[in-house]
Amino acid sequence: MKVTLSIIKADIGSLAGHSTVIPEQLQEASNKLLVAKKSGLLTDFHVTHVGDDLELIMTHLKGIENKEIHELAWDTFIHVTETVSKRLKLYGAGQDLLATAFSGNVKAMGPGVAEAEFEERISEPIVVFMADKTEPGAWNHPLYRIFADPFCTAGLVIDEDLHDGCIFRIMDVHKNTTVDLRTPEESYDVLALIGNTGRFVIQSIFSKKNNLLGAVASTSKLSLIAGKYVGKDDPVCFVRAQHGLPAVGEILEPFAFPHLVAGWMRGSHIGPLMPVSIKNAKCTRFDGPPRVSALGFQLANGMLVGPSDMFDDPAYDLARSKANEIADYLRRHGPFMPARLGAEEMEYTTLKKVLDKLKTRFNKSN
Repeated sequence: MKVTLSIIKADIGSLAGHSTVIPEQLQEASNKLLVAKKSGLLTDFHVTHVGDDLELIMTHLKGIENKEIHELAWDTFIHVTETVSKRLKLYGAGQDLLATAFSGNVKAMGPGVAEAEFEERISEPIVVFMADKTEPGAWNHPLYRIFADPFCTAGLVIDEDLHDGCIFRIMDVHKNTTVDLRTPEESYDVLALIGNTGRFVIQSIFSKKNNLLGAVASTSKLSLIAGKYVGKDDPVCFVRAQHGLPAVGEILEPFAFPHLVAGWMRGSHIGPLMPVSIKNAKCTRFDGPPRVSALGFQLANGMLVGPSDMFDDPAYDLARSKANEIADYLRRHGPFMPARLGAEEMEYTTLKKVLDKLKTRFNKSN
């Protein structure tokens, strides 16, 4: 059967600054989605959070960018904002809701979206990744390693279904255009683009052998939508596993290395992406470090079996320790680059107002 998996997230207010969602928000969101499930609009759902982002994981039969599904997500975010976040004066209540009314698709309205329609296989393992205090380009490094690096994914060498490689669909978020590139033959072209994580982001990946969808990631950048800094993008992503695609262990392997991402405090800094369990998905030190959590599901006729909290595992203790060490090193740079983002990225942060104030005080040098 064909099923659609839609992951839609938004920052709608959090406890103690930008640290975490509270149980009342999760419960109100679950109540809204339960009504939609009972009505037949949703097949199944799971509500969770990473840091200050409310995450709606939904299955249905409506296809991608469906107005009813997106409106359900929007209404859920609005409802939780009004009934919980504003009532309790939570910080940044509704900050990702950039529009005043729903207009058909939440992608251009602030919330992040990763969704796809696909044929459910005999066994359908899926890993949902959710990040806080970072941008969509944070997925570039791990997704490349999962689907193109044989030192991470042994299946690229020894599994005939993966051996031919993959197709990477890459978006230029400044021009809103995409290009399809093939690995391994165009690997260097892929890397030439996705190494610039602030501009080129992986949107989706397909197996070359049978065009099987492997991964889908959110690509929205809030600063480009709003024209100013309104919060970090906090992207979501899901990866299908096994049966012609990388194994679950191969999908998780890149996150044992806490690679550097943009985001952290005020979206203005570089920090290590720390893999954590849901219970530890709360950003504290310098509003960070940036976090990533992973939930594993099995799809069964559209039903979400699980989840398994994939990073709730001592196997990632070393990665977390290394992330803390890296965070400590970077913080000692204070406001200096490279701990702080470069000029192009800082144009969309709160620094711009400070620089604008100083413009008239510059004199031409002799």
